[in-house]
Amino acid sequence: MNKISAGWINGFIGVVIFAGSLPATRVAVMDFNPVFLTAVRATIPAFIGAIVLIALKQRIPTKQHLASLIVTALGVVVGFPLLSALALQHITSAHAIVFLGILPLLTAIFAVLRGDRRPPMVFWVFALLGSACVASFAALSKGHSSLLGGIFMLGAVVTCALGYAEGARLTKVFGGWQVISWALIISLPIMLPLALYTRPDGVANVTLSGWIGLAYISLFSMFIGFIFWYRGLAQGGIAAVGQLQLLQPFMGLMLASILLHETVSVSMIVSTIGAIICVAGAKRYAA
Repeated sequence: MNKISAGWINGFIGVVIFAGSLPATRVAVMDFNPVFLTAVRATIPAFIGAIVLIALKQRIPTKQHLASLIVTALGVVVGFPLLSALALQHITSAHAIVFLGILPLLTAIFAVLRGDRRPPMVFWVFALLGSACVASFAALSKGHSSLLGGIFMLGAVVTCALGYAEGARLTKVFGGWQVISWALIISLPIMLPLALYTRPDGVANVTLSGWIGLAYISLFSMFIGFIFWYRGLAQGGIAAVGQLQLLQPFMGLMLASILLHETVSVSMIVSTIGAIICVAGAKRYAA
């Protein structure tokens, strides 16, 4: 298997894992406040990452990588988790998920701005069509809508795209799981005290689904998924493999349908087919 193909496979696995993030967050935010949820989902994997880094004797990042790690942490450890959790207090998971449709385009833009390979114009055409396909689905969606929730989700995808692009650049130096581990460790001095300060007074009223949601976003969304995702972006190119994110909204909606009993509409199926075509086109012309 060549490097590019491996990148697409790793990226796809990462997207599958991330697809459950918003449904799991939606479930968890019903039992925990958004600030605590953001802090604790960063604290738990930070300790796991630290243990693995020490056990495998990984090198410590130098000062020249510190700024990039901070940007990565602000995007994927703080920005997206907090803003998406706030959004899910105002909108349904289905409505929030469709905002992820513009994530590939934003990731590609940040990748170009940060010096990754520059794809040809036809790539951008497919990227824009794919995002437009998902945006159209969002516009036609009959789910609950909220301006404030929409603003939070828009901020979430912008910060997430920046974190994806910056973290992928560092993956070429350290490796995928090392990057997210260091980003989590850098955030720990703030996140751990914040988690302790905002912890709920009691856990007697926390449901089993709330605990499962918290466990998923802490272990899979915040750590395991990034191992595959950052490696895929580094192997196949940030702008190219990033287009797999077009599939994430529809995977997430399927999970939301199963977990939260939301209806899967015909427009979702049509939009999914359009997104898949755009991903295939973007892959074809990414080099």
